[in-house]
Amino acid sequence: MPYGSEIDSKQLWLDDQPRPQEFRHRSRWRLVSRMEMHQVRYFLAVARLLNFTRAAEECHVAQPSLTRAIKQLEEELGGELFRRERNLTHLSELGHRMLPLMQQCYESAQAAKQVATSIKKGALAPLSIALPITVNIEIVLPFLKELVRAMPGLNLKFVRGTSAEVSEHLKKGSVDLAVAGKLPEAWDRLESWPLFTESYRLVAAKTHRFAGQASVPADELRKEKLIFRPYCEDFGQGATFLTVSGVEVPTAHNAGSDADFVALLTADLGVGFAPESSVASPDLALLGVEGFDMERTVYAYAVAGRQRSMAASTLIKMLRAADWSRLEGNAQAA
Repeated sequence: MPYGSEIDSKQLWLDDQPRPQEFRHRSRWRLVSRMEMHQVRYFLAVARLLNFTRAAEECHVAQPSLTRAIKQLEEELGGELFRRERNLTHLSELGHRMLPLMQQCYESAQAAKQVATSIKKGALAPLSIALPITVNIEIVLPFLKELVRAMPGLNLKFVRGTSAEVSEHLKKGSVDLAVAGKLPEAWDRLESWPLFTESYRLVAAKTHRFAGQASVPADELRKEKLIFRPYCEDFGQGATFLTVSGVEVPTAHNAGSDADFVALLTADLGVGFAPESSVASPDLALLGVEGFDMERTVYAYAVAGRQRSMAASTLIKMLRAADWSRLEGNAQAA
């Protein structure tokens, strides 16, 4: 918001504030919206110093100009903000009511100006990234470390959710880009770049009886307690395989997140299926299952035609140029 312009008071500081007794009439509230920032600054200076001359000196303005601005403000608000009694100046009841609101308004505007200036100078570079709950943040951390090293002012924000929620964040423009599996919905402006394809593996604790095996017969799973990831985009496909194999799906544990999934597996409370990158842990073993061949492809997503920051463009280029062979190799060998 440019300084010296009119303030939208309903948005900045009058939301959810109790209306003072003096402002019952609608016309007075319409006048508040015409308040200008220099008037707010002058009011706060006088309220703090209780002296018009000293306030004018602090604001680097002639006293008649400051007095005139305060008078205009009082006319707009419909009442006196200060009681002027010879050498004794003090806030009126209206002035006391308005002081915290004016202070909040001014501080919000100052903060907005500082952020805008930092972004303009490149000192602050915001970057918002959406990740579904099935994608491990470790995938992007090496690239972010390089990006932060190159852009010290980078300000990262991560948004988590389901694949559908990630898609919605992209649509609304609340994130710059996303790293996710196949999204449930595609639209004309959605751009996607495949990064790598990885296999789903059977995961068990290294203390489990399966741990020393490269592959497990599907019918062996009937003897095991399973741990499910019901939030997974491919859950239905995996559940179908288990049902066909004669495994009782309803008796499984259901994890609420990949962190919980890994914790349950590490405690040897069962075995489960997951993409390898989602369960990287030295305490877990990854195995194949005979007849089970399920993969997922992870993409970088952005919206075409939308202006991208330097940070967002650079990260997308880094992700697309990366060597993902470590994950790709496991998928090809499975």
